[in-house]
Amino acid sequence: MSTVAPTTVAVIGGPLVAGHGDGRGLGWVGRVTARTLPSLPDLRVFPLAVPHEDSSGLHARTIAEASLRYTSDGDNRLVLALGSGDLDSGRSVARARLDVANVLDEALARKVSAFVIGPPPEYNSERNRGIAELNTSFSDVAKRRGIAYVDTFTPLLGHPVWQREIASSRDHLPGQEGYGLLAWLVLHRGWFPWLGVQDAMGDS
Repeated sequence: MSTVAPTTVAVIGGPLVAGHGDGRGLGWVGRVTARTLPSLPDLRVFPLAVPHEDSSGLHARTIAEASLRYTSDGDNRLVLALGSGDLDSGRSVARARLDVANVLDEALARKVSAFVIGPPPEYNSERNRGIAELNTSFSDVAKRRGIAYVDTFTPLLGHPVWQREIASSRDHLPGQEGYGLLAWLVLHRGWFPWLGVQDAMGDS
């Protein structure tokens, strides 16, 4: 009897990876996983969230933490769900870019396929100017390496549902609808081709 090697996906990021603010506790990771399992029943997803993390912290822990979840005989994959922590730590866009580039290069060297999700917009318009710079830089890093990049910033910046939820939340986090929007963007911006499977539930 043959066994199917598991597909293991480590998702590295901040509170949005953990689904904070979602009354159902699913976040975008849970929603994306649920949508993917019919097509890939042996999928194993590990959300590895650290709040307020900048790119330096992300670089320091990503490969070590992800490797603890990987299997020797499976398809090991990495999702970087990037945030805006560099704006809090004062890390420059150039350094943030280098950190992300180093993580992706380390993953490529280990033959771990990567998928990158950019930082979404926030409630503060001044911070959004900084996030826009990070988004552009992170996108360039991924695309130069032929790695799929999901721009969440541009489509959500003026989205009324997203803006309403983060404005009304005490911690300026999305709720169920906001996480649904994030999940939709991930699912429709290269997720299934990256995994090498078809969406068994269709595009609706």
